[in-house]
Amino acid sequence: MIRRPVRDAIMLAAMLLISACGYTFGASGTNLPPSAQTIYISRFVNNTRQTGFNDEFMVYLKDEVASHKRLTIVDSPSDADLVLSGQLTQSLALPSAFNAVLEPTQYAETLVVRAWLRDRRTHKLLWSTNGMADTENYATVAQNVVNTTPTFLQQNLRSADIARMSDIQTAETQERASRTQMMAGLAAHMYDSMATGF
Repeated sequence: MIRRPVRDAIMLAAMLLISACGYTFGASGTNLPPSAQTIYISRFVNNTRQTGFNDEFMVYLKDEVASHKRLTIVDSPSDADLVLSGQLTQSLALPSAFNAVLEPTQYAETLVVRAWLRDRRTHKLLWSTNGMADTENYATVAQNVVNTTPTFLQQNLRSADIARMSDIQTAETQERASRTQMMAGLAAHMYDSMATGF
């Protein structure tokens, strides 16, 4: 049996180790200054070859920030405590699966961002990332569509609908659904990293 002083010392050491690891929950925004109540999210620069990708991503990013109710999004940097800016640096869609005659049947699409969060009043850099990314896969033929994945289940489609589509229609619908998932996932990852400092 462990003596009480030794047990107390072990418990104290364990608590210090746990608190020192820095693990926190993103919704609480522990990396954000307690006095910060508002945020301005500037339009990210689009360095990809996909026209309008930045505008599309901004919708997901603003929705993610708003959903946590920690910060209020404002329309002007002069009204903000914090300013988030960044750029989409890369968008790639590469074949990840092939049929017997080496035609692509699945693609992996990746979006990469750089971003900076600054305290507008002190001009202090609170958080940054130089290459955060999210990748999602999508099928280009009906035979490769897995109808039990979260991406498929969020669509307004059934397996019978996919079976009646041409390969081009399948690829377009699955790419669109994959892109939605990718942008939403990247926005969630960004908020969590920004709020926790990881």
